[in-house]
Amino acid sequence: MAGADTPVSPKAKSDLPVRFASAVVMLAVAGGAVWLGGMAFKAFVGAVALVTLAEMARLIARIDMGAGLRLLSLGLGAFYIALAAFGLMTLALPMVAWVIGVVVCTDTGAYFSGRTFGGPKIAPAISPSKTWAGLVGGMIAAGIFTLAVLQHFRATGTLMPAGSGAGLVTHAGSFAIGAILAVAAQAGDFFESWLKRRAGVKDSSQLIPGHGGVFDRVDGLLPVAIIAGVLVPLLRIA
Repeated sequence: MAGADTPVSPKAKSDLPVRFASAVVMLAVAGGAVWLGGMAFKAFVGAVALVTLAEMARLIARIDMGAGLRLLSLGLGAFYIALAAFGLMTLALPMVAWVIGVVVCTDTGAYFSGRTFGGPKIAPAISPSKTWAGLVGGMIAAGIFTLAVLQHFRATGTLMPAGSGAGLVTHAGSFAIGAILAVAAQAGDFFESWLKRRAGVKDSSQLIPGHGGVFDRVDGLLPVAIIAGVLVPLLRIA
């Protein structure tokens, strides 16, 4: 998600009540969809995917390019978002919670690590606030979270029955999965930041007060959902 390790400005502090209220509403809606599961969750994911695609299309429309390249970009963008939505829809709900947790831990770890250590920027021309220290912090946080979650699943037999391929996921492997997904989340963040810079806008839209658009909130989730949608069945975790 954009701005994970950006220092809080005075303006951002003044917007804090609005941002907090919006965050509560978003968490309630998303949490309710996950809790209900089934068609309600799939409908929620589908709605988020459609809004995200509309916001991506808005960004692409603002970028100076030929009609053919614009059409190709829209097609690739739709495929990218559809893969992420399909990945989330096919995962068991505990795994959906894990995927979301990985993205949250990545953002949180990157924010605090970036602010604490600072240091060289990863790609200042695309996202001036992102540092290598922030990336490492996000990887560590996501790795520890994934290690804890997968070990809990293994200990309780939740989604990881004895004799399944999940037994191949060692402690080091679990941590590595989380760290790799953290890199993917940051890559998704950079991709959206690149699109916004090309389009000359700060946010993908103004749909969510204090938070910008839906694409701004799910940019890191998209690649993580795609990878998890492939990885989980491959390892027979669920």
